Amino acid sequence: MAKGLNIKDYPSSFFHRTSSFCYKLILVLSKKMTDFFEFESDFVDSLRCIPMIVRMKLDTCGVKLKLNHWYQFSEAERKTLVNLPCTTEQESQEYRQYLQQKVIEKTGKPAGELAIDSQPAWEVVENIPVEVSNKAAETGRKITQQQWADLTNIQRFALIKLSRSSHENKNFLPALQEFNLI
Repeated sequence: MAKGLNIKDYPSSFFHRTSSFCYKLILVLSKKMTDFFEFESDFVDSLRCIPMIVRMKLDTCGVKLKLNHWYQFSEAERKTLVNLPCTTEQESQEYRQYLQQKVIEKTGKPAGELAIDSQPAWEVVENIPVEVSNKAAETGRKITQQQWADLTNIQRFALIKLSRSSHENKNFLPALQEFNLI
């Protein structure tokens, strides 16, 4: 098993929900952590900030996790949230249940909810979101439709998040470089 992760961190009721989810959790706990983006390297060792992979899962499962929630999780719980799958509808529901259970354990109440987009922008390869094009233009760059289509979902997600005015945008240019767009 991965260092710092312990089955005892999970209540027994959690393991009785679905055997397939338990199997996935055991697989996750025994694997190394997911790769992170280079532009996240200043905080991924400690997981002091919510990495893009978790932020994408939050949007996928419809949970508005606040940074103060994140700070209350143990390192093992943070790593679990990084590694648990959240791609299918069932995985998304299981991820949501696990996450909300952890938030309730820590705070006494669930995290807020987000609307789940049935066609998230990061899955649409035909159109570059306006905020991404505008942010690229601010840096003197242009992303072509082909470049956008060649990115992975998580790369497109990261660029969308990094281009929003409500987000600290210092990593937008490093992300463009990392994704070989400039």
